[in-house]
Amino acid sequence: MKRLFAYLKDYRRESALGPLFKLLEAGFELIVPLVVAAIIDRGISAPEGPDKAYIVRMCLVLVALGLVGLVCSVTAQYFAAKASVGFAKKLRHALYSHIQRFSYRTLDQVGIPTLMTRMTSDMNQVQTGLNLALRLLLRSPFVVFGAMVMAFTIDAQAALWFAVAIPALSVVVFGIMLISIPLYKKVQGLLDRVLGATRENLTGVRVLRAFGKEESEIESFDQKNDALTAMQKYVGRISALLNPITYVMINLAIVMLLHTSALRVNTGDLTQGQVVALYNYMSQILVELIKLANLIINITKSVACGKRIQSVMDIPAGEAVTEGLPGGDETYRVEFRQAGIRFSEGADPSLSGVTFAVRPGETVGVIGGTGSGKSTLVNMIPRFYEATEGQVLVDGKDVRGWDPAELREKIGVVPQKAALFKGTIRDNLRWGNENAPDDDLMWAAATAQAADVVESKGGLDAMIEQGGRNLSGGQRQRLTIARALARRPEILILDDSSSALDFATDAALRRALRDLPDTPAVFIVSQRTSSIQHADRIVVLDDGRVAGIGKHAELLETCPVYREIYDSQFKKEAAGA
Repeated sequence: MKRLFAYLKDYRRESALGPLFKLLEAGFELIVPLVVAAIIDRGISAPEGPDKAYIVRMCLVLVALGLVGLVCSVTAQYFAAKASVGFAKKLRHALYSHIQRFSYRTLDQVGIPTLMTRMTSDMNQVQTGLNLALRLLLRSPFVVFGAMVMAFTIDAQAALWFAVAIPALSVVVFGIMLISIPLYKKVQGLLDRVLGATRENLTGVRVLRAFGKEESEIESFDQKNDALTAMQKYVGRISALLNPITYVMINLAIVMLLHTSALRVNTGDLTQGQVVALYNYMSQILVELIKLANLIINITKSVACGKRIQSVMDIPAGEAVTEGLPGGDETYRVEFRQAGIRFSEGADPSLSGVTFAVRPGETVGVIGGTGSGKSTLVNMIPRFYEATEGQVLVDGKDVRGWDPAELREKIGVVPQKAALFKGTIRDNLRWGNENAPDDDLMWAAATAQAADVVESKGGLDAMIEQGGRNLSGGQRQRLTIARALARRPEILILDDSSSALDFATDAALRRALRDLPDTPAVFIVSQRTSSIQHADRIVVLDDGRVAGIGKHAELLETCPVYREIYDSQFKKEAAGA
């Protein structure tokens, strides 16, 4: 949590001026009871009668103190808000940048709902907590102890009640705080579960309705929501003890103060104005301790949220560049050498013993059953997943020795899920090459069989809704392929990216890819043998291992896994052809 305050260094001046002006306001507030006491003792209860001129002067002093205090309060709020908002802005940028460098494996482990919570509700809570801390964290203790000191300047004997009440209240306040901190952390964890369930259900709402699972999902959500509610109620009950306990203790102290002070007024040891001043100071302590109690609750939540943000920041991000790794033949665009990967220590390898090499211009098909490791294999090339055994080389250099940005500039990736972003078609295609002219974008669209999509939508300036909602599945896939082609990549990876295309469009796309002028190495991951049977080589995976490598005709003769896949689809593909 302390490391997060590094993002506050550009707001040191605001962080100092905010509390300073609050302390000035508190100082003026501590003077008010003395002025009121003077009005009573010297203005109203003067022996020669009420001194109206003196009362008016002192009332003007009160007005002046109020106005100056107001200016100090507004100024403090301005600086505190500027510091807290600026801090949250920098921290949010840093967190987002950090998350963007996460590997696929880290994203899988942490989970998207958790990261969304850190970026939104946790960040807002930290911002609110910092704002309150800058304004009240010093002010409230200053007023509490300042009121006690001022009470001693009025009468030491009466002020002893302050010395008894303040430590007792401090024990209550900080005791409840220590109990609440770990509980608020549990609350945020349960909130993660609720947000995760909400996101999952809203994303898959069509599937839920198709299978009639609305009631069961509502019941599951209610269980998670009830657990969150129960924990929040439990923490709320503990936190709710602060106000009544502090009110009871302060009011008991006020009763005892008034009782002892009234007796001393009768004996002439205290004046009425001094008793009123003592009462006002005790009331100020009550108000400030209530503020401090609420502040501590908010700071407790903020600390818990800050620790959760820090835990994400502590996750190693990015891929370190490793020098001195063994190289390979630079004539190969991509080379796998006994490459494999484990997603967790002690687990069975998800992929192992993969060895083959690809030259520029070659097309490699990757096929296998569900969970055989097809996507994992191609995602090891741009180092989205890092090989835990063996090597993956690009242009004769281990991918771990490449700068990640430089490596990925060579690669065009079309993921399984066609992801488009809100904006024009031009904006989306330029993700592949931000400086690409319109002619190159139209060439990429034509190669990806998406020229008709661009024309039907009204050209490159046509708007795409968030996630490509206003496009069909096939249109989204073709535009994502065009986006990758706009980069003019040396390596093109199509990860099951033509599953929504009809057979004619798929065949036209394969012909266009074979005629690419830049002769990239092309990897086509597919479940359909028709999509890869004309590839220069086909890699067949079975349960994380290579079951066969060769051309279509060879594999039909030598690879039972490939033949089984082909036979299961042949009739359908023959009919489609």
